[in-house]
Amino acid sequence: MEILFVSLGCDKNLVDTEYMIGALRDAGHTFTNEEGKAQAIIINSCCFINDAKEESVNTILEMAEYKNAGSCKALIVTGCLAERYRSEIIKEIPEVDAVLGTNSYGEIVAALEEAQKGNPYELYQPLGTMPQMDARRSLTTGGHYAHLKIAEGCNKCCTYCIIPKIRGRYRSVPMEELLAQAKEFASQGVKELILVAQETTLYGVDLYGEKSLHKLLDELNKIPGIQWIRILYCYPEEIYGELVQSIKRNKKVCHYLDMPIQHINDGLLKRMGRRTTKEELRQKIAYLKEEIPDITLRTTLICGFPGETQPMHEELMQFLNEAEFDRLGAFTYSPEEGTIAAEFPDQVEEYQKSVWKEEIMELQEEIIFDKNDGMAGQELWVMVEGKVDGENAYIGRTYRDAPEIDGYIFVNTEETLVTGDFVKVNVTGAYGYDLIGEVVV
Repeated sequence: MEILFVSLGCDKNLVDTEYMIGALRDAGHTFTNEEGKAQAIIINSCCFINDAKEESVNTILEMAEYKNAGSCKALIVTGCLAERYRSEIIKEIPEVDAVLGTNSYGEIVAALEEAQKGNPYELYQPLGTMPQMDARRSLTTGGHYAHLKIAEGCNKCCTYCIIPKIRGRYRSVPMEELLAQAKEFASQGVKELILVAQETTLYGVDLYGEKSLHKLLDELNKIPGIQWIRILYCYPEEIYGELVQSIKRNKKVCHYLDMPIQHINDGLLKRMGRRTTKEELRQKIAYLKEEIPDITLRTTLICGFPGETQPMHEELMQFLNEAEFDRLGAFTYSPEEGTIAAEFPDQVEEYQKSVWKEEIMELQEEIIFDKNDGMAGQELWVMVEGKVDGENAYIGRTYRDAPEIDGYIFVNTEETLVTGDFVKVNVTGAYGYDLIGEVVV
């Protein structure tokens, strides 16, 4: 059967998609990117914030038209939206033949078989277990980098977040399984591993009785062929000394840390259910920069959380001006059904949220442009991502840039390079968020 697979949402969702594609491929199915040719359409959905929810619903409705037209024989919805709104999907969108919850994607082949027979299929495994999937993942990232999902679920229960209800409590993947995956990726030519989870810093607490991310890094660093190891989603209060030392001593671990802080006003942080304070954040940033002077710090912020005021926003702006994060993403607060914060009485107007977000991003733009201008003359290793059409130039990333979310470096050279190559580059200038450089001869 020829299948169109639509993967929405985060990189954790993408890992689930890659497992499902692998299982379907093992079962003899093929894939297409053309809706009109697809005999089956599978949507791995997201519902983290309202925009993601709307995108998922609109995608399902759009794909349902192909079912009505007769070209598509089976329409399946998996992932977070399917977990959260299972009954609504079945009731409101009759074109959907099967729904699988976030812990049930291992049953994708069976779901497709039942859908082909015209049998409605629903499966929601308990969220306290780990998804069962024996198939080999089929990477969709080009083959030179891969995401390694080291844990599932989250225990934090921030007041704005629905993830614990749709992904369950924190469950670490056993280290031997992760190492086997990483070695398999390396044998396929993967050179960069990107460690992801709802929170990576707590890895191992449930299995080994202690934080064990540093031990995992030590072992991953030994795998031949892997050249970069990148860590995303580190809650600031959980970053610990042994982890920092592991980043320092393991040469393959990028001096890059994604540390979402959401805000810095103590009152707002408490209402968010966050477990840190402004002063603790300031100390953690200073500690990281002292221990690893060339570290790149990325963060994310929520603009317009219930109760936020203009003075709180200005306090955040001042903090950002002092902290000078290297990478930053800002999002307007989205009141999610079923969360504590959605019931708070002092919701902020959408217009005000957008104004604050725009001001933050304008400030961050100034910070990034200044930092990039100061990079001239530095020599950095660059992973090639592709060629610039019609020019003797290539697009690449330094250790400072995670794929899809950060910037690029444009590399001028007469050499012939291919995606995944590593070259040393001298930074010659900057163009906005991106750098420009030349291969060091």
